[in-house]
Amino acid sequence: MITTQGSPQTRDDVVPTPAEAVEEAVAEPGEVTAPAEQETPRGRRRIGVLMTVALVAFLIDLGTKLLVVARLENHAAIKVIGDVMTFQVIRNSGAAFGMGQALTIVFTVIAASVIVVIWRIARRLYSLPWAIALGLLLGGALGNLTDRLFRAPAAFRGHVVDFISVQHFAVFNLADSAIVCGGILVVLLSFRGSNPDGTVHQQADKAHKGDAPEGE
Repeated sequence: MITTQGSPQTRDDVVPTPAEAVEEAVAEPGEVTAPAEQETPRGRRRIGVLMTVALVAFLIDLGTKLLVVARLENHAAIKVIGDVMTFQVIRNSGAAFGMGQALTIVFTVIAASVIVVIWRIARRLYSLPWAIALGLLLGGALGNLTDRLFRAPAAFRGHVVDFISVQHFAVFNLADSAIVCGGILVVLLSFRGSNPDGTVHQQADKAHKGDAPEGE
């Protein structure tokens, strides 16, 4: 049969049937929202976990410092593992493990800056491991910052209480331990490609490539 432009047969070929229109309507939303699903973090924010870990680390550090100052300061060292590990109170004006003792106020500013950075990251925190790592960092930083602010000889120049002495190593406290453990966990998570928002580096790269215009 020969048809002309505008005939019923030609219009049937151009206009989709109702079934085809339904299929297109169902398919199109999925194609549009797929990139958004990759970028949107899944689960719930982990600020509560971060704050809980930080509070526990801070309270343990504060409690042990108050205890050793009251019971051990100006007394002989207590042997825990022979001469390898002892408890003795040392006032530290420097950073963790006694480094930089002439830069007390600098380390006070650094500790305060770390707390601000962690709080900014917490607003998009969806990863449980990252919440634990940042909680350890935050609790440790708060523990030593409290010493800087409130202990002698002066505000912002206070000396940190260290009491765990390891032979041929250093004298430190539980806040230092929390900071080191949190830092190690952050490094491991970064090597694994994990982000604080719950995504991984590869997924984020694919999402960005999907959003980029063709030809770039």
